[in-house]
Amino acid sequence: MKIGILPLGRPTFDVPFAEEKLAAMLAALDATGHEIIGPRELLFDEASTRTAMSDLEAAEIDQLLLLQVTFTDASMAVAAGSGFEQPMAIWAVPEPRLGGRLRLNAFCGLNLASHALGLSGRAFSWLYADPEGEIAEDLAALLSGNRLAGRLDAKPVSERSAEGRRVAEALKGQKIGRIGEHPVGFDTCAYSAEALETLTGVGVDALALDDLFDAAKAVPETVAAKVRVAAEADVTGLAEVDQAELDRSLRLKAGLDSLRANGGYNAFAIRCWPETFTQYGGAVCGPVAMLGEGKVPCACEADVYGALTQLILLEAAQAPVFLTDLVDMDAADNTGVVWHCGQAPISMRDDQAEATATIHTNRKQPLLYQFPLKPGPVTFVRISQAFGETKMVLGFGEMLRRPMAFTGTSGVVRFDRNARDVLDDIIASGLEHHMALAYGDHRATLRAVAAELGLPVLEI
Repeated sequence: MKIGILPLGRPTFDVPFAEEKLAAMLAALDATGHEIIGPRELLFDEASTRTAMSDLEAAEIDQLLLLQVTFTDASMAVAAGSGFEQPMAIWAVPEPRLGGRLRLNAFCGLNLASHALGLSGRAFSWLYADPEGEIAEDLAALLSGNRLAGRLDAKPVSERSAEGRRVAEALKGQKIGRIGEHPVGFDTCAYSAEALETLTGVGVDALALDDLFDAAKAVPETVAAKVRVAAEADVTGLAEVDQAELDRSLRLKAGLDSLRANGGYNAFAIRCWPETFTQYGGAVCGPVAMLGEGKVPCACEADVYGALTQLILLEAAQAPVFLTDLVDMDAADNTGVVWHCGQAPISMRDDQAEATATIHTNRKQPLLYQFPLKPGPVTFVRISQAFGETKMVLGFGEMLRRPMAFTGTSGVVRFDRNARDVLDDIIASGLEHHMALAYGDHRATLRAVAAELGLPVLEI
């Protein structure tokens, strides 16, 4: 076959490492005997990707293969899916769990793409595998169309309970403050305020990022000093980061408190990047961790349904929740890794590990919390809009006591099903890249909540 490739990447990740992985992917593809057409270097932006797409169209390829070398948003996957009629596949690469930065985050890119392609009804095949491993058989299956994503749907539930009714009733009248628009290519974060309120009784107010930035800048010195004292009680090492950037970051916590008091918000959905770094000059991750511990959930990337999911889980668990990315699945180890930059509530820290202050790995600004998650049973949930149908997705597992997989706040989880099966279901379900996590088994209550809200349930 004549296979056209689009090697996707972003320069904010570890480019030399990404180039090493791309070289290994190309070597594996060349070894298949197929004719490999297209750029053999990373495509970092829309312009270069569209130029490559035009070249592939002129070459009359038989199949399109996206090489998901680092994280990217889904915009180019969607453009490629609509621009080519040929069979389409995505190959994303894992990275070693070495305790350092998340160098590629390619799985999250695959996750975003699978959701967006599911919404558009575009069929695709996929592979998540190391090009330097035993890859020949899986790669052959991918290129022959034997790894189609398929579609996994939810099922109606009828089991009701007093707890389920309590949670559903508690949602009514709550409010989410959405601060800024979700980033381009994050179809996972799209929402309808009307549909959300009809479903749950939760309202959404749209605020501008400048509303938060202005509130943070107006914070009195005495209030900012109190936020710093609170952060010092959580993490060590505040004195070791840039102090001006730290001050700006901590002021975001007080700014969110001010917006919450004025607007009566129970949760926030915040467009955290890039503007908090590029325009304001400080990370919101640490403040999000502090608010989460105070049972005021915050969702990254203006993910309103992520904030809603957290509110539901918070009511069910009566404990802090954490909106997390799944960033790795290892079938051999039968585990996955959940991670977010550095915003897990401090009560989720493994008490055998220290919590430290750190900077964002890509943007290099504080404040982020850093620690491994504590061991124990965990429930995952997402109010999902996959395939354009609202449902509840549930998962369950055991957080293990393992060395920190990646910087920020992360944990290694063993699901109650085989990791390979969970991975298959995540892609087949078109699941969004954010899921809410809380300690304990809350599935019975959440199923009952779904029944109260009239939502079908998918358990992965």
